[in-house]
Amino acid sequence: MLKITNISKTFNPGTVNEKKALSGLSLHLAPGDFVTIVGSNGAGKSTLFNAVAGSFYVDEGSIQLGGKDITFDQEYRRSRYIGRLFQDPLRGTAPHMTIEENLSLAYLRTSKGAAPFSCISKKDKALFREKLSLLDMGLENRMSQPVGLLSGGQRQALTLLMATIVPPRLLLLDEHTAALDPATAEKVLNLTKEIVAENKITCMMVTHNMNQALTVGNRTLMMADGSIVLDISGEERKGMTVEDLLHRFRVGAGYELDNDRILLSE
Repeated sequence: MLKITNISKTFNPGTVNEKKALSGLSLHLAPGDFVTIVGSNGAGKSTLFNAVAGSFYVDEGSIQLGGKDITFDQEYRRSRYIGRLFQDPLRGTAPHMTIEENLSLAYLRTSKGAAPFSCISKKDKALFREKLSLLDMGLENRMSQPVGLLSGGQRQALTLLMATIVPPRLLLLDEHTAALDPATAEKVLNLTKEIVAENKITCMMVTHNMNQALTVGNRTLMMADGSIVLDISGEERKGMTVEDLLHRFRVGAGYELDNDRILLSE
């Protein structure tokens, strides 16, 4: 499904602020893979997502999705088949537009053959109401209200629905529950797992929670210095503890994982 081959990215090359953010990174995801990614700040996790989403072009290497080379596709084109959620719940929605209008924009952008300013039918509105009811937040009864009136958790759940109302080929989750309170974070994560499983979506999720990294999805990656230093799945992953994961990181990266936020989330 996703094939990343030897990609590299350096920001501010030739200056005192030069930063090599990705270094010869290669990765292959099979259809339906749900990969969790963990690593310290600056390891390259969000940069990897930005490269895949098309926020910038990589300096070297290639990116293929579903057998198509998307290395130089523009970001707006990739957004039709790549869904993405950010840590900040405010980034995924337009606050002054209603819930229905936000869903309409997402639905039309990703629907094959839909014109940019197509009208939403009664059938579409019924679909929105049905999908919103699955969130169990009462949003199906507030479709005419501005999104800016919603809580952070409600907005993140809505953003998740917007990103998957037409199932994408790839879903990128960049710590999408980190800014939520524990109860809401658990609810949004459970919704995520249900939607991904039901639609068999290929998914990558960045997390700082080590237990999540080992229990969510079917595969765990650890990143350091713009590279993947650990890639585990199957029986090896099932029997692994957080302590095992930290040890394997030390072996692969050559130093201890010392990010307090990660270590305190065990």
